[in-house]
Parts: sequence; structure tokens; C-alpha cells
Amino acid sequence: MTSAPQPAPPRPTSRDVARAAGVSQATVSLVLGGKWRGRVSQATAERVRTAARALGYRPNLAARNLRLGRTRTALLVVPALTNEFFARVYTGAATVAAEHGFGVVLYPSPDGTGPAKDPFASASSSLDGVIASSMAAGALDALRGAGLPLVMLDSDPADTGVAARVNLDVADGMRQVAEHLLGLGHRRFVHLASAVDSWTFAVRGRALHDALSTVPGASVRTVTAALDVQAARAAAEHALAARGPAPTALVCDDDILAAGACKAARRLGLRVPDDLSVTGFDDLALAVAVEPELTTVQLPAEQVGERGMTALLAVLDDRTAEPGSLPVRLVARGSSAPPRT
Repeated sequence: MTSAPQPAPPRPTSRDVARAAGVSQATVSLVLGGKWRGRVSQATAERVRTAARALGYRPNLAARNLRLGRTRTALLVVPALTNEFFARVYTGAATVAAEHGFGVVLYPSPDGTGPAKDPFASASSSLDGVIASSMAAGALDALRGAGLPLVMLDSDPADTGVAARVNLDVADGMRQVAEHLLGLGHRRFVHLASAVDSWTFAVRGRALHDALSTVPGASVRTVTAALDVQAARAAAEHALAARGPAPTALVCDDDILAAGACKAARRLGLRVPDDLSVTGFDDLALAVAVEPELTTVQLPAEQVGERGMTALLAVLDDRTAEPGSLPVRLVARGSSAPPRT
């Protein structure tokens, strides 16, 4: 004769946690919802968390989200999945999101920079907020009317309708490039600029020209290219073969452009850095895959994603997002050296 299966023990509730911790259910809700600071002492918050762990309590997120009108889902809009920088931004955002019970939906603009259709039948009912790169700004047109909080990454501080902003100090990065090359003795420059019309590339170009404009004898000529190695090679080859005094340094808006510039130099019989110094921007894996390795500006991509998600969480909790731009730094490698005398 077999015995009847024993019923599973009842799932612990917030009332059980409150009783074990000696606090109210409201206090349990504040602590486990992450809204206790300024309302509950550190000691009480730790007592609640200890009781919850001991009981094996897990909040009913589905019921809580329904009550709050939250889906605990954020949309990350990027220009392309093939760009390593944005893959790292996603990693940072997803890490912070997971720590807070959120999910991140990654949404690339179809052609890399242009407009895209609303990825949801009703964004306002499917999402809690949007984190977006300024390079994919066109893809946001269908989402702006949804009334969702928007956190912009690497974007113009003058733009309105943004709940929070996470910027990199790209102007300082380009100033570091200019100071490095000027310190080596370079005075004739070509700026290989990205053809993408975005705030971040405009700032890079402006910072370079401003830094060089005050230096006697320094000159800079700008040529543009699509963010593609072959397009960059063609543009750099044309610039390097032009009449007049040959440039001794080629400053690129991006590591991909710099890889194209190095290919152009080789095709023209120039050696990097003996005949021509080349610098990049971003410090992608590509920067150490080429030979010589690229002097470039290192951008903390994962930290951008982390700060973006943290800012969105702050906005959703009616808190002020952390201000200030993230610092960047020049990494000097083998592609830059003093010019030939």
C-alpha cells in the first residue's frame, strides 16, 4: 500500500519575512524592492534580507510588476550588432539589469544608422524605458511618442526630451591624441573622419582642429569615409597621394578607419610608423590585431552600458542619475613615432 504524496510546503510570504525580522510588511517591501535608503536603517535592511534568505523567500515579480504597471524590460537601441563597442555596451547594461531583475532587449537599427520601425506593437505597454546610442537616433522616432523614459548614450547635451544622459569625454580623448602626436614632433596632419553624421564624431573632429589651431606651423586636412575598412583605405590613399607636403600623421575617428589607413600606407609603400604615424579611437580588439598595434583612445564600453542601465533604474525610481562624463585614455602603441627629420 503506497502512501499519498506529501503536499509541498507552503511558499513563504512577505508576511512570514516580516514576522521573522520583527518588522512590518511595508518595511519588507521597501527593503526587497530596493527603496529602503533614507527610510529604513542599514541594520534593519540587513535583518530583512537575512530573514528572506533563511526562509527561501522570493518576491512574486509577476504580481509586483502588474501592480506597478512595470514589465521590467528595457530596450537598448544600437546602430549595429556587428560593432564590438556596442556588444560591450550591451554586456554592461545586461549585467546591471540582471542584478535588479530586469531584462534588456537589444534592437539594432537595420542599416546601421537609419530609421527603424517600432519593434513592438505598443512600446509603452511592452517596455519600462529605452537606452539608446546617439548613432542610432533615427531608430527612436517611432518610440518617442510612447512616453517612455529615454537614456541617451554619447549624445548632444543640448538635445531635449531626455530623462538622463551618459557621455564619454571624447573631446578630451582627441585632445590626448593631438598632444601625443605634437609631443612627438608632428605638424602635418590628415584627419580621417567618419562620414556618420553624429554628435560624437563631430566633437572628435572639433577637438582635434581646436587643439592644432593654436600650434605654430601645424596644419590639418580632413577627409571623410564610411565606417568600413575598404572605404577608409580608399579615402586615406587619396589623401596621402595628394600634391603638396606629405602628412606625417593620420588621425582617425575610429579603429576601423585606422585599419584602412594602415592598408593605404602599405599600398603606397609607406611604413607605419617610420614614414607615417596612424592613430585610432575606441580600442577595439582590432587595435592589437594589426601590425604595428594601434595607438588609440580606450573607451570604457561596458561601463557605458552599466551607467546607462543604472541611470534608467534611477529615473524609474524618481531618483537623479549620476552626472558627469566617463573619462577616456590614450593607449600609445607601435603605430605612432616621431616623424622623419
